[in-house]
Parts: sequence; C-alpha cells; structure tokens
Amino acid sequence: MTLHQVSGRWRLGLALAIATALFWATLPVALKVSLEVVDPWTLTWFRFVFATLALGAFMAWRGQFRQFAGLPARTWAMLAIAAIGLVGNYIGYLLGLKYTTPANAQLLIQLAPLLMAAGGVIVFKERLNGAQMTGYVAVAVGLGLFFVEQQARAAAPSSYAFGGALIVGAAATWAVYALVQKQLLRRLDSQAVLWIIYAAAALLLLPLASPAGLLELDGKHWLAVLYCAVNTIGAYGAFAEALAHWEASRVSAILALTPLLTVATVSAFAAFMPGLIAPERIGSLGWIGAIAVVCGSAAVSLLGSRRQRPERG
Repeated sequence: MTLHQVSGRWRLGLALAIATALFWATLPVALKVSLEVVDPWTLTWFRFVFATLALGAFMAWRGQFRQFAGLPARTWAMLAIAAIGLVGNYIGYLLGLKYTTPANAQLLIQLAPLLMAAGGVIVFKERLNGAQMTGYVAVAVGLGLFFVEQQARAAAPSSYAFGGALIVGAAATWAVYALVQKQLLRRLDSQAVLWIIYAAAALLLLPLASPAGLLELDGKHWLAVLYCAVNTIGAYGAFAEALAHWEASRVSAILALTPLLTVATVSAFAAFMPGLIAPERIGSLGWIGAIAVVCGSAAVSLLGSRRQRPERG
C-alpha cells in the first residue's frame, strides 16, 4: 500500500496548523454557551449539516464532485471509519465538557495529537529525533501535572474524572479519524474527504437530534451555535490542508498549544463579558504543566531535522 507523502511546503503547513489551533482555542467558549440551551446531539448534528451544505456548495462551484466516481470499496470503507471517528470525537468532547471547564477539556483533548503523532510514526514511518522525543515526554508530563492540579481544585472530583474519561475517549477516536484522513488524501483532495465525512456524520446523528429546538434560541445562543458551525469548516479545513503539506507529528506539536490559547480566550471573555463564562483557576502546578506543554511542543516542531523537499513558490 502506497502511503501519503507530504508536499514539502512546511511553512504553509505551519501556518495552517496555527490557524487550526486558534479555531479550536475559541471553540470551547462557544460550545459552553450553546450547551446552556441545546443538547449535544442536536448541536453536533447542526454543525455537520451546516458544514455539509456550505462545503458542498463550494465543491459544486469548483466541479469537485467528479472525483468520487469510481472510488474502490476500500476507500469508501476508510471514509466510513473516518466519519465514525469524527462523530465519536465531537460527541465525547461535548459530553465531557459538561463536567469540566474549557481549559481542562482542551488540555485533556491534547492526547489526540499525541496519539496522532504516535500513529504517524507507526503507520506513515515518520521519524522523530532525540530532541523531538524529549519534547513529547515534556508534553506528556505537562499534561499530567495540569490534570492533577485541576482535579484537586474541582468541586466534584469524581465528575471531573468522568468528564476526563469521556474526553480521553474522544481523543482516541479523533486520532483514528486523523490518521485515516491522511491516508485518504492519496485518492481525494481534503475538501472531498471532509464533505463525505460531514454528510455521513449528519445522517448518523439525525435520529438523535431535535432540530425543532433550534427555532427557540435567542440571539446570543444563535450566535454561539452559528460560530460552532462555522468553526467546523474553518478548523477542519485548515487541519486537513496542514496534513497535506506537513508531517502529522509536527502538526500535532502545534496543536498542543491549544490549551494555552484557550486559557487566554476564556480570560479575555471573563474580563470583558463576565456574565458569559467563568474565569479559569490555575495554580502553580498547573502553570508548570502548561509551560512544559509549550516547551515540549516547541522542541518537537522546531528542533526536528526536516527531510522534506524544498518549499515551492
């Protein structure tokens, strides 16, 4: 089986990975507000329907649907696996978010890029040097320190642990989705892969959703729900393109910065819109863990030797 090869345009891949991290850093705030009035199944269904229609219109305009003709059964099976993985990620993350704070959820979900990176080494034969391996150890230790400190501060540690378990499960299903999508890029462009996944996910969730409830939302909650939907297209579009241009292990290192960006986002909203969301409470051990995550991700992304073709244009 021929494996997907990156384009070698690592600067573009880096920019797209940063854009993905920024999208995901702002998403938990909108999700937390949306979940005040919308159940996780309906919210996730709406996000996938919105993404299917918007991306489908763009693909139709560019005549991209022709590439689906003649796809082998193996490719369709991989698309089904990717769709199930992404649905599991969305639902697991939303259910876990009900029991924890945005920063905690984003920190725990960072197991996803770590698992993706491990898969990139095993499946795609990507290489990690000593500095990168040290960086991954620092990220793992930092995640552990942050989790321990935040669990001690939680009002209901058992609920926090339950929410954490849900998010860990979401991280595992996301890693499966990401690795399968990377291989699918051999046969389809990133927009086509995402459109099939979005459409399949919308159909899977329709029996569990309650679309009529969306008609009762007020202006604030509609804005939050719509941002969640737009975020789906922006984040996963940038992520898919990043994988096309940069190695999975390096994309994952940039995504490890997302928890710190989330803390900054929550702090900004708590300061300027105090009634919208509560500020994060992070102690010294938590900040040590956060710094370890930053340093580790920087080591992985900046200290590795690049064995790619020179960037074109």
